[in-house]
Amino acid sequence: MTARDLITMPRLGSPTVTSDGRYTVYSVTYTDPQTLERAPKHYLLDLSVSGSSPVEFELGLSGHSLSFGPDNFLYFLTSKHTDEGAEPRSRLWRVALESANGSSVNVTGPMPVADIATTDIAGFKIAPSGDKIALWAEIGRDCPRFGCVIEDNATGSGRLYQGGGGFYRHWDHWVEPGLLSRVFVFGLEDGGVIGDGVPVDGGMGIGNTPTKPFGGEEDIAWAPDGSGLYFVARRSDAKEPTSTDLDIYWSDLSGGTPTKLTKSNEAHDSSPAPSPDGKYLAYLAMARPGYESDRMVVHLRNLESGETRALIPNRDLSFGSLTWTHDGKALLATATDMLDVPAYRIDPTNGSVEELNLIAGNEAHIGALTSLPGDRLLFTRDSIGTAKELFLAKGRAKAMPLTDVVTTRTGAMASTVTTRFSFKGAGDDTVWGQITRLEEQEGPIPAILYIHGGPQGSFIDGWSSRWNPRVLASQGYAVISVDFHGSSGYGQDFTDSINRDWGGKPLEDLQKGLEAALELDSQIDGTRACAMGASYGGYMVNWIAGNWPDRFNCLVQHDGLFDMRSFYYSTEELWFPRWDFGGSYGENREVYEKWNPVNHVDKWQTPMLVITGEKDFRVPYTQGLQSFTALQERGVPSQLLVFPDENHWVLGAANSLQWHDTVFAWLDRWLKQPENSSEED
Repeated sequence: MTARDLITMPRLGSPTVTSDGRYTVYSVTYTDPQTLERAPKHYLLDLSVSGSSPVEFELGLSGHSLSFGPDNFLYFLTSKHTDEGAEPRSRLWRVALESANGSSVNVTGPMPVADIATTDIAGFKIAPSGDKIALWAEIGRDCPRFGCVIEDNATGSGRLYQGGGGFYRHWDHWVEPGLLSRVFVFGLEDGGVIGDGVPVDGGMGIGNTPTKPFGGEEDIAWAPDGSGLYFVARRSDAKEPTSTDLDIYWSDLSGGTPTKLTKSNEAHDSSPAPSPDGKYLAYLAMARPGYESDRMVVHLRNLESGETRALIPNRDLSFGSLTWTHDGKALLATATDMLDVPAYRIDPTNGSVEELNLIAGNEAHIGALTSLPGDRLLFTRDSIGTAKELFLAKGRAKAMPLTDVVTTRTGAMASTVTTRFSFKGAGDDTVWGQITRLEEQEGPIPAILYIHGGPQGSFIDGWSSRWNPRVLASQGYAVISVDFHGSSGYGQDFTDSINRDWGGKPLEDLQKGLEAALELDSQIDGTRACAMGASYGGYMVNWIAGNWPDRFNCLVQHDGLFDMRSFYYSTEELWFPRWDFGGSYGENREVYEKWNPVNHVDKWQTPMLVITGEKDFRVPYTQGLQSFTALQERGVPSQLLVFPDENHWVLGAANSLQWHDTVFAWLDRWLKQPENSSEED
């Protein structure tokens, strides 16, 4: 499996299902192996016929965000138009699909649904009643209607930000002053929007909905009868950069001030999910303000009485998604549990939790849960070995695969095997890890220590298009990952344990975990080893360079924190360092400096590849420049790879290929050909 194989691997999107649960449509993104250009193809699958084959169809326009409406028309967004002379902007369209003998699809359309002058529609959600639709886009904070234009009287290209105005830049973009992602509700009649639209925020400009940078349609939920809309927002004001206080609001669509349903909780509230009968609202909530990695607990609100209670499961789980079963008798959710992300069924009466065990063997990574009539469950599943495929479970039986987007393709490549292991880490706590290597390879095999980001995260048994153990193992390396103290999936106390201890217990776990892996697999050559990581993983690479300087032959540091002082004053989501280091830099300077990699550069000696993106505002690219400067000052062999058009991640196909080619060449130089390695760059 080559880097080009990984980058051109087809990518399955989330499915959408007709209201009767008979048909599903899903998209697969394909990448041309020569040009590296990406384009989606769309497929219709009949779920009522066992063993039916997916049928490809054309929308008539290149579209995305496909979703069936209650009328079973397929709605989608596109910036293309049937009129080549039309102004380019994102509009909403729909098509009618009719399957012919299960081997072809007749498509009627595309037909325009919403075309709002001057506005790019970013998303939509149709009411279950079919007579209303929610649209969202970047709209002026004070605009009373969808698509109004903000007057710009600036004489130059500069953006003027007022102190106390919230984020001025976030994730990978500079915030346009006065603009927010806002939701408006329109009438829907004969397949087209009507009226001027009602702002669900009451014209108040509360904050971004969907939330930024990663919020989606899960931040918006219709009442089952279409009488109103639930939405999530974080107030965009002076407290925004330090606040994790997402709240759930209710709009009755009158245009008046919405009701804040979660006012009593100053921490995170999200994922509103009304029950099918409209009597209850389930949602996820954290308890501690300012902490983005607190345990996510399911809450249930009686919409008639307003009584709200937490459904505390009988296991220490932090849920990451939420939906109701089709019959409304239970909730479905996913949560990381030791290297897997299984699906769970939650009893809303007592909070008891049952793991569904949908897959024979390891669950790996379950996602996109969709409950269907007839006690069926549609979902995606991926693992380190294979990218996402679509599955269907019926009752208590094991799920069956519905698609073969990548399985046959990856099956023709060299086989890898992933072995889970545990050991006694810091404080004698049990710590888990994984080893991924070619199945038939005989030693000695050079070792790669993979260090995950977060730091409250995990290298789960899941597929990644960026940090992929299988593609690295296919180059002849044994990839070792360790879920050090602070990782998720082992209970909230384990996750919390990294607080104010970034370079302590995690480093001890990595040291012990590497030795445990070498002891477990004698084929791995511990004398030829490289450590690599991104974000917090990049921080740890910088920390290792000064606090474990004689262990590795080379290092790869991507978007890593180098100087905690300059990082604090240049990052955007300030709640993150304030929680993990016990306050601002000024308030708790000693903790920041205790775990500051810059204080140990006098011991740096290991060759390091530094990678950064100029659009990264989470860990600004200057952190990478500083580490590269330190390496050069000390005469340590080093390289710097800078992407001017990438953020905290490398997403572009050509850039991803360059990333992998550069990393593979660096690893080969120091691990496979030590006699030919040069001290010069």
